[in-house]
Amino acid sequence: MTTTLKQVTIFCDGSSLGNGQESSRAAAVALLGYKGFWRAVGEYLGRATNQQAEIAAASVGLEALREPCEVHVFTDSRYVVETMNGRFRRKTNLPWWERLDRAASRHKIRWEWTRGHVGHLIQEAADKAARGIAAAGQVDPVILREAVDAVGTTEHG
Repeated sequence: MTTTLKQVTIFCDGSSLGNGQESSRAAAVALLGYKGFWRAVGEYLGRATNQQAEIAAASVGLEALREPCEVHVFTDSRYVVETMNGRFRRKTNLPWWERLDRAASRHKIRWEWTRGHVGHLIQEAADKAARGIAAAGQVDPVILREAVDAVGTTEHG
């Protein structure tokens, strides 16, 4: 008997306000979709770069899955997509990549770049939530709820 993996879609985004500065505040958010229903997860990262926040966003989404799944991950970070698809070498941010590798290890994943800031409903909701959590300095459940409400029961794509 073969078990069919659940098909999950993740849109993730990271934000670093003051990227590269001593006072930067970063956050990572992922919107997870399954059969047209969405939930949002987020993490306040504190001082981190935008690249680190993008890696963390994918990690947060994959870590939220309770069982192995077939996952289609969308991110507006070419850095994450190209690295996870083996086209970029890992020279920096190694602890962040290790976290993502651990999170990804139990899933079958397709990594896809999506253009950011062009009005894509789900990607924009993830972006807004990441910026909101970075600005708040903590994960605010209201921000995550607003992201889910913005998406509604939209199918991915």
